[in-house]
Amino acid sequence: MQRIIQTFIKNRGLTGLALPGIAILILFNYVPLYGLLLPFKQYKYDLGIWNSPWTGFDNFEFLFNGNVLLRVLRNTVLYNSVFIVLGTFISVGFALMLFELSRKFVRVYQTILFVPYFISWVVAGFAFMALLDMDYGILNQVLGFFGQAPIMWYNDPKYWPYILVVAAVWKGIGYGSIIYYAALMGIDSEYYEAAKIDGAGKLRCAISISIPSLWPIITLMVILQIGSIFYSDFGLFYNVTLNSTLLYPTTDVIDTFVYRSLIDMGDMGMSSAAGFFQSITGFTLVLLTNFAVRKINSDNALF
Repeated sequence: MQRIIQTFIKNRGLTGLALPGIAILILFNYVPLYGLLLPFKQYKYDLGIWNSPWTGFDNFEFLFNGNVLLRVLRNTVLYNSVFIVLGTFISVGFALMLFELSRKFVRVYQTILFVPYFISWVVAGFAFMALLDMDYGILNQVLGFFGQAPIMWYNDPKYWPYILVVAAVWKGIGYGSIIYYAALMGIDSEYYEAAKIDGAGKLRCAISISIPSLWPIITLMVILQIGSIFYSDFGLFYNVTLNSTLLYPTTDVIDTFVYRSLIDMGDMGMSSAAGFFQSITGFTLVLLTNFAVRKINSDNALF
């Protein structure tokens, strides 16, 4: 204890600078833990969280007994798996291409790639509606020009797995590529110089130097993404699809299901149970993935 106090006194300046961040962390990450009681209670607004009656695991039974949960679980896991694999592959590819560009052009391409990340899904939803609208959408206008019948995009769920994947990759590719590009910038240039002396081309340098050097950061990013595989980008699945009920078979995920449970039914207990389930499964997946990575290569493990 004395050693801890001495360390605190020695670093009191840095600790003082960190106090606002620590206060925010406690306020928004630890104080809300009181709400973990909600999944085990039948919440009554007039009684509050603590005085509401206990229900045990009734909220979880109602959640798991419904057929809808199987659908939203399937959609959530499959979509996020595709986002992780395809997003990582494309982001690494673009990072490698940026790395080969002249430095004066990199900023231009970085900006072009990064702009979609800052566009709200609400705005993106209207942009996709301009493309997919039944009467005035650009795609249906093009189809009509070639003599094809227009497609009712917002009524047919079979097209949306592809549309949502394209939308997610389009919005996230800039953020991912910049992370991997920054990692590439940290590689010692002597490796590339030695490879060029030995006659290696750009493709060989990418395969033998760049990609192996990126494995630790790729592993770290994948572990973190797997931890949130039961979470979905609510804006993507709610705004881009315009919350069309006809598209639920392929667009309904856990987050939209929880939102509807809270808004339509006002069931705070079941909504909290779904959120609690997401947190526990995500935490478990992080531990299991990190354990598997540690067994393969402990240097690439998160902890």
